[in-house]
Amino acid sequence: MGELCHDTIAFMVMRFLFSAAALAFATWVVPGIRMTGTEPQNSLLGILAVAIIFGIVNSLVKPLFAVATAPLLLLTLGIFLLVINALMLWLTSWVAEQLHLGWHVDGFWSAFWGALIVSVVSFILNSSFLSKSEVNR
Repeated sequence: MGELCHDTIAFMVMRFLFSAAALAFATWVVPGIRMTGTEPQNSLLGILAVAIIFGIVNSLVKPLFAVATAPLLLLTLGIFLLVINALMLWLTSWVAEQLHLGWHVDGFWSAFWGALIVSVVSFILNSSFLSKSEVNR
């Protein structure tokens, strides 16, 4: 039982770190997403805090959006999820600004491209470093 709990915690930590890495990569690549902290340690802590916010937003708010927009999701064969993901990233930016974390997304299109990059990078990291049974949890 203890090993199962340890594996679950390790899995959650790995997924969190992959999400933080994907957010950092999107911040670096997408022109409309920026971290205003000048010192590297502040930027690292800021990205980790943003990853926590992003995880909470995706856990609590995203399912509500998906249910509310279910007809659009069905009509577009799931492509509307890209819009939902962009809105979740934009909401994460708003919360980060309220907490003065120094992470900002300029507008919808920056959020759209950032969310697409975060999704792709997270998928690549998760599928590369976690076993199939861990990814399918």
